[in-house]
Amino acid sequence: MEDLNWLGLDWDEKPVFQSVRKSLYVEAWRRLREGGFIYPCAKSRRELTSLAPHEEEPVFPPEWRADSSEAWKYESPVGVNWRFRVPDGRKIAFFDGHYGIVEKTALQDFGDFLVWNRDDIPAYELAVVVDDIAMKITEVVRGEDLLTSTARQILLYEALGSRPPAWYHCPLVRDAQGIRLAKRTGGLSLRDLRASGKTPGDVLKMALK
Repeated sequence: MEDLNWLGLDWDEKPVFQSVRKSLYVEAWRRLREGGFIYPCAKSRRELTSLAPHEEEPVFPPEWRADSSEAWKYESPVGVNWRFRVPDGRKIAFFDGHYGIVEKTALQDFGDFLVWNRDDIPAYELAVVVDDIAMKITEVVRGEDLLTSTARQILLYEALGSRPPAWYHCPLVRDAQGIRLAKRTGGLSLRDLRASGKTPGDVLKMALK
């Protein structure tokens, strides 16, 4: 928040902390379970990655699915992974403010995805959808690396009976070789740039190149 203020950005609402909103996520989990959308999953991330070690995110194999009836053995999401069963072969199309019509196909571009982790933490996909519904978010702006996540989240909005917001996915900031900036590839955080003597104007010029 301090770094964003330094860059010249501010906000109208108070920050929202997911750590105090767990009851909202549990209620969404319960609705998904009752609707037959999710199932408990014994497979680990390591097992999934081993199927295609060079892919960033392998598609979860349909033959690994558990029957949705297994969900009724659990009164809470604690202690097991939970996955959303995607509609096989369905094309999820949405309009993006930057890229226009984007289309992703279930079981091709993505498979059954996590909504709750066995360590009792709601997964990103579920948490952001529940937050946006609760806060009545109408527009989401984020990086292009989340285009596939948008297709997943649209399925969650539908399952929870809510209308998705409008989307705008920005191109990622990349280095001279076209590689996305990240800590693992030497990308600098706002704090690092600030400590090196860069001004807010310098940073904005870098982002706009």
